[in-house]
Amino acid sequence: MNKIGYILLLCLFIAINTNAQYKFGGTNAVGLDSNAKLIEFLSAETYNVKKMDSMDFLILVGHVNIKQGKTLLYGDSIILNTTLNTLEGFGNIHINDADSVHTYADFLKYNGNTKKAILRKKVKLTDGRGILTTDSLDYDVSVKIGSFKKGAKLVRNSTTLTSMEGFYYGVTRDVIFRKKVDLKDPESHIVTDTLEYNTYSQLTNFISPTNIITKTRTIRTSNGNYNLGTRKGYLYDRSSIDDSTYRFIADEMAIDDSLGLGEFRGNAIYRSKDSASFDLMANNIKTNRKKDIMLATELPTLFIKQKKDTMLITADTLYAARIDDLPRKMNKARDSVGVLKDSSLNNYFEAFHHVKVYSDSLQASCDSLFYALSDSTIRLLSNPIIWSNNNQITGDTIYMFLNNRKPEQLLVFENAFAINRVDTTKYFNQLKGNKLIAWFEDGALVKMKTKGGAENIYFALDEEKKFVGINYSTAQSIEVNFENNEVSKVVFINQLNGKMSPLGQTKNEELKIKGFKWLEDLRPKNKFEILSPKK
Repeated sequence: MNKIGYILLLCLFIAINTNAQYKFGGTNAVGLDSNAKLIEFLSAETYNVKKMDSMDFLILVGHVNIKQGKTLLYGDSIILNTTLNTLEGFGNIHINDADSVHTYADFLKYNGNTKKAILRKKVKLTDGRGILTTDSLDYDVSVKIGSFKKGAKLVRNSTTLTSMEGFYYGVTRDVIFRKKVDLKDPESHIVTDTLEYNTYSQLTNFISPTNIITKTRTIRTSNGNYNLGTRKGYLYDRSSIDDSTYRFIADEMAIDDSLGLGEFRGNAIYRSKDSASFDLMANNIKTNRKKDIMLATELPTLFIKQKKDTMLITADTLYAARIDDLPRKMNKARDSVGVLKDSSLNNYFEAFHHVKVYSDSLQASCDSLFYALSDSTIRLLSNPIIWSNNNQITGDTIYMFLNNRKPEQLLVFENAFAINRVDTTKYFNQLKGNKLIAWFEDGALVKMKTKGGAENIYFALDEEKKFVGINYSTAQSIEVNFENNEVSKVVFINQLNGKMSPLGQTKNEELKIKGFKWLEDLRPKNKFEILSPKK
């Protein structure tokens, strides 16, 4: 029967028009569940009692007030079937469920035995924090669970949630939204197919592919949660974060947008999108977006990207931050390289312990490394070693200057020692001095020059590549030129002193300059070795 039919029925049944207080429901009626409580009539402006088809009806009109247990029901007019313990209500319906959940509608069907309510037209449900509105809601008063299948909107302060279907759980204050879920608040826009939202804690749970869009970034996940109040979230199942300058991917993520902090665990990958052009990979990366800080541990690897021959840097720990925030003064190795207006050039990287560097043309090892993007210089500290093809260079400190992220020049301070292996033999050309400079072209070593107490051992070859003898020389400065990775010319500058000896007549101890160490065993052999777990 529609609403008009019920109104006609009311008009037919109402025979008296008087203010009254009437209570009903002392004995168990036919068909009433013995465990159910009777619906109790408290007040109305008018009422009428009518019997029809073996059913007893109580017709109530005007500010109707009834209850069942701790549940209060109000409405403009209500027809109460006292036999079946059911009712139908019209106009300004209000269900007060023990002062915890309040539900409003224009039309209500309620079964007192099952305590299930069917609410239609202008339905509103509120638990004191969120307000859910829809045109159709089924609500179970006994367990405080409501469901909708024709679309609904939830509003909590400045947060708005809409979907086609969903469930409300009054005990936990959770709302599960399904199909075309759309959440908007001043900070974010969330689009998904299924979402759980708590009206008290403002915690959102994601259990299907979800996009979280803010002014600066987009988060993609299919499993996780994010609290719209605290701005903290936990994401799983290989989620990703994209903004204009970077992209993050990891098995697990923990983010705190209120402080700008993040932690990324399990095959975490950071990819830069700006001119800095580097990637970072580790099993644990911690970030501070407000200070541009990254701390990478558990097999961290930095990728300095190039079109060809990308350089990899790995260590026990990698740390990145802004040069402006560097706690100590950075000595500039050379003038700034690149566009100074690019904020990405204000960054630096530090690597600590068991540092390895690998590219196809150059490899390195040291215990501490500092890379400043502003002057495009990699500083290798504490036992640094550089390898390039058959060449090895060591010293107390080595500066590697990059041009377009390729090695362009090396500057070696104190105890500089360069070794060039002669093909696959056991003999080595050697160059030693206080300071050494090396030049590269397209990753290949083309020239070296040493100053201060320079010493040189050079194995001379004839045109048939056979050994002629060994030349030991000292000078104020010595310059060595290379062609096709072989020594092509040696130039001695000032205070030359040397001798040529036949190879067969030279003692073994004279084949090496004091301090000679061939450290090939420490050299990274390939990219797979540098990316493998350290033993």
